[in-house]
Amino acid sequence: MPHIVVIGAGVIGLSAALRILGEEEPPSPPQQQETQNTVTIVARDYPEGAETVDGASQIDFTSAWGGAHNRLVPPTDAATRREHGFARRTFARVRGVRARHPEAGVTLLRGVEYLEAGALAPAYRDLTEARARDEAGPDGLGMRGFRLLPPAELPPGVAWGCEYDTWCVNPMVYCAWMLRRFALRGGRAVRRAVRDPREVLAWRLEGGPVDAVVNASGQGFGDERVFVTRGQTCLVANPCPVTITRQNSDGSWTFCVPRAFDGGTVIGGTKEPDNWDPHPSPAVREALLRRFADTYPAILGPEGRFAVIRDVVGRRPTRRGGMRLEAEVLDADGDGDDDGAPRPVVHAYGLGGRGYELSWGVADEVAALLQPYLEAKTPGARL
Repeated sequence: MPHIVVIGAGVIGLSAALRILGEEEPPSPPQQQETQNTVTIVARDYPEGAETVDGASQIDFTSAWGGAHNRLVPPTDAATRREHGFARRTFARVRGVRARHPEAGVTLLRGVEYLEAGALAPAYRDLTEARARDEAGPDGLGMRGFRLLPPAELPPGVAWGCEYDTWCVNPMVYCAWMLRRFALRGGRAVRRAVRDPREVLAWRLEGGPVDAVVNASGQGFGDERVFVTRGQTCLVANPCPVTITRQNSDGSWTFCVPRAFDGGTVIGGTKEPDNWDPHPSPAVREALLRRFADTYPAILGPEGRFAVIRDVVGRRPTRRGGMRLEAEVLDADGDGDDDGAPRPVVHAYGLGGRGYELSWGVADEVAALLQPYLEAKTPGARL
């Protein structure tokens, strides 16, 4: 039975680990499903209650701080069309999870997009309801419940808007559910820091020698294209029934993502490339809250104010040129000789702020990239 190690216990690592373990759609009961592979997750950080995640020491555990929702991003080229395909597959999978596992932390709701005139790119301006809703056409986006908003429904300063069916998750509820499901199906989890995928190839774990590695580390182990994008948001207790994203003419963003499951609402946010500052700015918090209240006054409730829980700072590992999603063959000693037992490493990192909304599509691609190597080792092996 092939043994695959997944580096990273964020949303990409957990989704890939479940997919490799043989998670079906729709899934069969654990006691009836045959596990075709041995899968071990190796990570420094694992999901835990959001209330106890240490913002200082776990600032790089991006899945704890992620937006964790699905947005409309009209594709404009081959790379973004591929990502949109991943988003649609993830959308279908997450809706299925919500239907079968209400405890998983998923909420189905309406998503709203607002764009100011200076942010209105052609991909949005030219978007028609027919194209947005089209499920089968080559240019269709398959957006459920899509509706263009008339001018009377737009807040002041907004030039274009739409709404559609979407989902969001409470990140640590969702990730903890995936980790429990992974363990229930026979997966193993090891808490350990990793410096390089070749290090893992040389290990001897409980599952036996390592046959393949999935690098879902987020930061990519020295990839020169990877940089951090600092994000500051504010978690408030105020409930909100929709997720709202506003792209402002000055390049900034104003948004909210409801957490549900007693998780409050995230108000954001900033996107600051190459900013390593771990400390939240009170001035930025005030600006974020003020701008969102101007966009959606109902968030203030009958008391007319925000109930602030905490400021949040996280670092998104972003990659110039887009995510890295490919396989390469490495050997454990790194010298290219046969004595290092060449084995595949599938890289799946650098998704920036889109990890949750692309997660299951990426997991399917990881399985497809691993498939030929596992078949060569064990004829008939399937993922």
